Amino acid sequence: MSALRRGRQLEVMTLGWNVVGVVILGYAAIVARSVALAGFGLDSVIEIGASTVVLWELAEVAQTRQRKAMRLVGWSFVTLAFYLAVQSTIVLVVGFRPHHSPIGIVWTAMTAVAMFALAEGKKRVGSALDNPVLKAEGRVTLIDGILASAVLAGLIVNAFVGWWWADPVTGYVILYYAIREARGSLKE
Repeated sequence: MSALRRGRQLEVMTLGWNVVGVVILGYAAIVARSVALAGFGLDSVIEIGASTVVLWELAEVAQTRQRKAMRLVGWSFVTLAFYLAVQSTIVLVVGFRPHHSPIGIVWTAMTAVAMFALAEGKKRVGSALDNPVLKAEGRVTLIDGILASAVLAGLIVNAFVGWWWADPVTGYVILYYAIREARGSLKE
């Protein structure tokens, strides 16, 4: 199988996973009233956009497409960072307590495993193709796995220890990574 075809397959798998994830996370965020699940759901929307951009970019490896692709990914992270900064701060200041989310716990655990595996595949294929956009999107997928792990930890702490503030604090963890990735993507 060619590296280009493998890269496309990895992106399609990421795209499919995140489309399903947006629905599950949206439902779980509403039911649990969780800023972390909502933020992670928005991150999944960005991952959908990033995968779409990478699939578009892999269709024609022109430098202009690579720059546009990186800017689109970067601005998506800026939007996510803004949302999380505002929402997490409001939740902490008001003392809004999210509910427990068993579905959120299960989905974020499964997502962490899937994203770490997909990120490794994208890293290998991106290196084989010497494709900076696929490599960058692989880093986004790795961060998605890290964020899934952080959200999972916040959900578990809220559910089993009762630390309601773990949910908005997890939002700040996602905010940190969103800003970092926005900078990196917009520099490219």
